[in-house]
Amino acid sequence: MKREGKITKFGFFNVDKPSGIVSSAVVNKLKWLTGVPCGHMGTLDPLASGVLPVGVGNAARLFDYFLDKKKEYVAEFTFGMDSDTLDCTGTLIEGGRIPDEQEIKQVLPTFFGDIMQVPPKYSAKNVNGKRGYELARAGVEFELAAKKVHIYGMDLLGKSEDKENTYRVKIVCGGGTYIRSLGRDIAAALGTKAVMSSLLRTQSGVFTLEKAIPFSLLEKDPPIEELERYLIPTESVLPFDVLSLDNKQAERLYNGQRIAVEEVDGLYKIYKDGSFYGIGEVLNGLAKAKTKLC
Repeated sequence: MKREGKITKFGFFNVDKPSGIVSSAVVNKLKWLTGVPCGHMGTLDPLASGVLPVGVGNAARLFDYFLDKKKEYVAEFTFGMDSDTLDCTGTLIEGGRIPDEQEIKQVLPTFFGDIMQVPPKYSAKNVNGKRGYELARAGVEFELAAKKVHIYGMDLLGKSEDKENTYRVKIVCGGGTYIRSLGRDIAAALGTKAVMSSLLRTQSGVFTLEKAIPFSLLEKDPPIEELERYLIPTESVLPFDVLSLDNKQAERLYNGQRIAVEEVDGLYKIYKDGSFYGIGEVLNGLAKAKTKLC
C-alpha cells in the first residue's frame, strides 16, 4: 500500500530499535512513512536494541560525520560459553571457567584507551568484495585484520538477574568498536570463553536512549504531521560553530569557490538565507563548502 504525502522537513529520528529486527527494517519503515530516502548512522546487530539514529532526506549525507562519535552500551556477557558468532545467536559450545566479579573488575581497565581488536567473522566487514558474514555462512575460511578502537571506560554493573554465569558491563567506546569482540577478549584475558548474550545501546553521540522514540510508535503508521514533531533538526546535532560570511563571500562559497577567512582550521556550519546549507571546511585560512545539503 502506497503512503500518501511525504515529509517536507529533513533531519534525524532517534529510534529505540527493539531486539530481534535488523537495522534496515527501521530505515525501510521510515522511508515508507516519510516518502523520502533515509539511512541509519551506525548499524545495530539484530540481537542488539537501543539508540539507532536515522537520517532523513539530505541529512543522510552526513553519515561520515558520525563515524567517530562516542557510543555507550550496556552488554551482558555469558562466561563458560563460546560461539561462531561471538554471541548467543550462533552455535553455542560450553567450555571454560566462570570468573568472579573481582576478577572481571580487575581486568576491565587493561582494555582502556586505544586497543587492537579483531572484528567478528560474522560481521559486515568487507573481504575481497564480500561481507564477512556471507563468507562465514558459506563455510569459507578467512582472517580479518585487527583494527584500532578506543575504549573510554567500562564498569561492571553486576550479575544478570535472569541469566546464569552472566555479567552486565557498561561500556563507553569510540565508533567502530565490536562489543562481541570485546567480550571475547575480556574472557581470553581471564583464561576462559564468553559470548555476548544481550546488548543495549544507550547513547550514540548526541542521541540518547532517554529521548529515543520506540519503534512500536512507527509501527502504528503515524501521520506526517505527528512524525515531524519527533524530527530532530539537522544542524542541532552537529557540534560545529557557524562560519560567519558576508553576502559576497557566501555567494562565492555557494558557487564552489574557496574564500579567505580568519577562522581556525576545522569544520563549520554554513547557512544560506537563514536556512542551514551544509558543512564548510577551513584549511590554511581558506574555506570551502564540504557537504551541501541544499
